[in-house]
Amino acid sequence: MKALQNSVILLLFLGLLAYTVFDKIKGKENTQIDSQLRYESEVFNIELPSEFIFCGEKVPLKEPDVSEKLDREIHENVFHYANTNLILKRANRWFPKMEKIFESYGLPEDLKYLVIIESAFSNVVSPVGATGFWQIMETTGKEFGLVINEEIDERYDPIKSTHVACKYFKQAYKKFGSWTLAAASYNLGITGTERRLREQKVNSYYDLDINSETARYVFKAMAFKEIFTNPDKYKFNLKDSQKYKIEATREIQISESIDNLVDFALVQGINYKLLVRHNPWIKGKTLTVDKPVTLKIPLIVPTSVDLTSELGTPDNLGDSLEEEMVGG
Repeated sequence: MKALQNSVILLLFLGLLAYTVFDKIKGKENTQIDSQLRYESEVFNIELPSEFIFCGEKVPLKEPDVSEKLDREIHENVFHYANTNLILKRANRWFPKMEKIFESYGLPEDLKYLVIIESAFSNVVSPVGATGFWQIMETTGKEFGLVINEEIDERYDPIKSTHVACKYFKQAYKKFGSWTLAAASYNLGITGTERRLREQKVNSYYDLDINSETARYVFKAMAFKEIFTNPDKYKFNLKDSQKYKIEATREIQISESIDNLVDFALVQGINYKLLVRHNPWIKGKTLTVDKPVTLKIPLIVPTSVDLTSELGTPDNLGDSLEEEMVGG
């Protein structure tokens, strides 16, 4: 009888202990859920700004169609947190360079956000062949002076392709007299934009009935401007140490053809992978030179890079090299 009583007491004790532990775990889970709900409520309960300026032009947010399109793009890019966070990191490396180029052409700085829509700072190729950061077609690239052949494709050069984009924007603005339309035409084309404006007898991007991609195109850029301008509002709290840095390089002027870029890279104290990383316009292992070509060589080489070579030093290349230190 006493053994039975002890068993009952033990069971009651274990039951009470289990209930206490479960209650604490459940309480902790509820606290975490409440915290997550509060966070999501703060982030996703987005209130649009009362006024928005893009490229110096006022966005007509009082028109429901316009405000709802901007609202959608902000929500989508805030909701896709990881992707937008990566874009913010990459922008720290590329925007400072691009801003200087835009300024040199006298262009509105807001146009820089279009590169995010085009490629998110990646050297990608579209199904129709648009290439690089600015998604430039081969005919367009050649028209604006880029070298595109079997060994070189300067559409992959983020700096040179930015110059092409700037030349295009100036040309488009001269045609339309509106930076918003110039931006939209980067997606639709100058001819396509002209035709739709003429057919619909309007002169504003916001009044056009166009394909969904172009209809969203400029609003996506606006959404990124809003997020970049107010990162704390949308909980993008990156530390400086988390952002991708500009990688310092030295520039070398090449005036003679190079038969083996792998060996050339080793002579420069790097490997072929690093050479292509800093000169992404290189397509193969040779470089035929009919006019001086500039190559960027990183100043800091990862300790993991194997540079075992008996090729000698850069002096072996004689007078074909001219070197200059640059910031990136």
